[in-house]
Amino acid sequence: MKKLNKYAPYLILAIMLIWQSILYAQPQRFPRPEFEGGYTFPTHQFLFQRGPMWEYMDVAVLIGALLVTAWMVLKKRSRQGLVWVSVFSLAYFGFYRQGCICAIGSIQNLSLALFNDNYSIPLSALLFFSIPLLAALLFGRVFCAGVCPLGAIQELTGFRHVRIPKRVEAVLTTIPFVYLGLAILFAATESQFIICRYDPFVGFFRIDAPFTMVIFGSLLLVTGIFVNRPYCRYLCPYGVLQNIFSRFSRKHLTITPAECRNCRLCESGCPYDVILQSDLVTAIEKPERSLKESMSYMLMIPVLAVAFAVILYNLAPSLSAVSNNVKLAKEIRLEKEEGIKAVSKASVAFFESGKTEAELFTDEQQIIGRFRKGAPWVGLFLGLSLGIGFFRLTIRNVRYDYEPDRGRCYSCAKCFKYCPVKIKN
Repeated sequence: MKKLNKYAPYLILAIMLIWQSILYAQPQRFPRPEFEGGYTFPTHQFLFQRGPMWEYMDVAVLIGALLVTAWMVLKKRSRQGLVWVSVFSLAYFGFYRQGCICAIGSIQNLSLALFNDNYSIPLSALLFFSIPLLAALLFGRVFCAGVCPLGAIQELTGFRHVRIPKRVEAVLTTIPFVYLGLAILFAATESQFIICRYDPFVGFFRIDAPFTMVIFGSLLLVTGIFVNRPYCRYLCPYGVLQNIFSRFSRKHLTITPAECRNCRLCESGCPYDVILQSDLVTAIEKPERSLKESMSYMLMIPVLAVAFAVILYNLAPSLSAVSNNVKLAKEIRLEKEEGIKAVSKASVAFFESGKTEAELFTDEQQIIGRFRKGAPWVGLFLGLSLGIGFFRLTIRNVRYDYEPDRGRCYSCAKCFKYCPVKIKN
């Protein structure tokens, strides 16, 4: 019976995936109409709009799931209970709500609303963005632990863990910062919502996702069997914000429910390598050397910030190429200057719209100008993040217990089983 309870969540996950595969394989009940002229249907479809009451119901479920997860992590200290919360979140926010709306994608809604007067962010999107961050301030990354459907589907498929070399890990963990900066820039300039467009698990949550994204998500899940949560660790832009807010959390997961015995049993228990060792078993660096390194890295912070701001400013015209209007303007310019005929659907639609080339080129320059204004701020953010990250490596607080890194810990509770100190009933 215990073995059945242990593997029941994974059986439910398999049933969910098989059911979605059956739906995907079934022919459409009502075939799409056929058009002449080579028309192809768009790959992305708008989801059916729900009433406001149901949107706030989603917010209520989000709050409830966060509170239950926090209780499982901080009070109950139950890994099995956390797995069941992940199964529920995956079923509700993933397969039932089809991954929309999610806290990760709401970054783009907020960015678009902040920098464009013609767009008002829905209250539900704002709440989905802010509530998990508030929970991180109170309880740590409980949203990542059992509420986020993207994290849940990876958590339920992570059976083994292979340690990544620290240098490789350090390089890979910079990608989410770049992803976050570009996502904000592209959304603010009304170019693209790249987080939603490249959601790796949308193919499992819906039945109309591009085949390439289904392959991408499948590769991540296969990789996640050995390298736990690859998307969360090396891609997720919302994880950057969760990392920052969780460092200031009022309460956080602790490896042991009582005084740490420094038995070292938990050292290899974390699949994400975020357990900070006790100084009782780790040699402490000389204060003079540590101070010298801290000062040098502190001076690097403004240098890196300015350098990245200049680099991104110069890359702005290239980054603006993600905008459809900029792509179209370049295509029309090639036809005009070099005689390369524009044959794309966008160019055909442009010629039929009656819009002049001068108006198109003016729009192009305005978009590039917006990128030149926003790109340096992204560079500033990346430079500051990198510089502060280097600086943090030189700061060492004395630790007498084994502790999780508050920013990088996903509160998955896997370390509980390695600690010999148990909760007294």
